[in-house]
Amino acid sequence: MAFTMTDTTPKFMRKGELTRAAILDVAQSLASRDGLEGLTIGLLADKMNMSKSGVFAHFGSREDLQIEVLKLYHSHFEAEIFYPSMRKPRGLPRLEEMFARWIKRVTVEIASGCIYISGAVEYDDRPGAIREELAGMVLAWQDALRRCVEQAIEVGHLRRDTDPLQLVYEMYGLILALHHDSRFIKRPGSVERARVGFERLIDSSCTPEMRAIRKESAKENSKSVTN
Repeated sequence: MAFTMTDTTPKFMRKGELTRAAILDVAQSLASRDGLEGLTIGLLADKMNMSKSGVFAHFGSREDLQIEVLKLYHSHFEAEIFYPSMRKPRGLPRLEEMFARWIKRVTVEIASGCIYISGAVEYDDRPGAIREELAGMVLAWQDALRRCVEQAIEVGHLRRDTDPLQLVYEMYGLILALHHDSRFIKRPGSVERARVGFERLIDSSCTPEMRAIRKESAKENSKSVTN
């Protein structure tokens, strides 16, 4: 499992494929709300106004259905966050775009739930194919972030002594804290705190030259807001 530059989203689908895609869309919504373990063929059949056998015909088993839901979620995550970010220049512009889009997705998921996060809770101590698939997706995303940090170091935006794994760890921690405080505690201002936390994190790792550029840019943005 890896994040790549190739978008493999199918452009045309036959009737059977459309039905399968519709089932997966509903299944993803249910899994976001109830967790992957809360997803059953019977519940899905009721939601789709189909028979259990009709739903089952598209998937070999409940586990196959759960894995396909994970893959659909992963493809949406790529389409909303990874691919658009890759259009930005290498270095901080790309890393900042990734985090901004990540936060935007989390704000949407405050109401529906994040399958990556809820799935980690469900399967942290439950070995099997679903756990392996989920862990592979999360590790692929962390690896994409790490590569982006390494590129920011290479182009001179971040200091040479920056630890890419530590930076990714702290970025991930900000997202987890945002999801927790927004969805569970329902604390106002959590999104802005996550943004501020990211800015402080990046600023602490910037080269002096890049820190000066960021400071000047922040001043210009502040002026444009007040004017």
